[in-house]
Amino acid sequence: MTIDQATFAGSCTKESQKPSRRLPEFAFIGRSNVGKSSLINMLTGNSKLAKTSASPGKTKLINHFLINDSWYLVDLPGYGFAKISKQGREDLRKMINDYIRNSAEMVTLFVLVDSRFDITRIDQEFINGLGENGIPFAIIFTKGDKLGPNALKAQIERDRRILAETWETLPPMFASSSETGAGKEEILEYIQQYI
Repeated sequence: MTIDQATFAGSCTKESQKPSRRLPEFAFIGRSNVGKSSLINMLTGNSKLAKTSASPGKTKLINHFLINDSWYLVDLPGYGFAKISKQGREDLRKMINDYIRNSAEMVTLFVLVDSRFDITRIDQEFINGLGENGIPFAIIFTKGDKLGPNALKAQIERDRRILAETWETLPPMFASSSETGAGKEEILEYIQQYI
């Protein structure tokens, strides 16, 4: 799939406030500073679509982007560490849960995991919650260019083993790099089959 058109379609804090036009949705989420905005910009070929920041917790709303006039790419706030109050974190958690549990149009939730480190307890807890609630998801390992190919492969294999301790069937997994464009074709091909 080639993305020829990517336009901002609106922000919301509740699933009920999302764009009224119903189309398949593919949502992206991850811990703060995992490289979500950079990945979204790489996939769409638009470096200014999602706002990137060196400081974690930039995304505070659910952002819909209309892609090729046929589906939505949904940018969700990060989970885990962000320099906001306890109440702010709780509000974000409720916003995320409201969207992922109630959006009938969401086809897949892509969970982004930093490939440079072992999958964190926070990531595992979030992923386990998806399983408990029957949410369809896939995992994208980000920042793949920061490791050599062998180290990246070994790290992903280690993460697979960690997940296999609690998961009988592992979800689809992709390795990506916003710098080199690695993973772009595979992720867009995966989305294509559901549109």
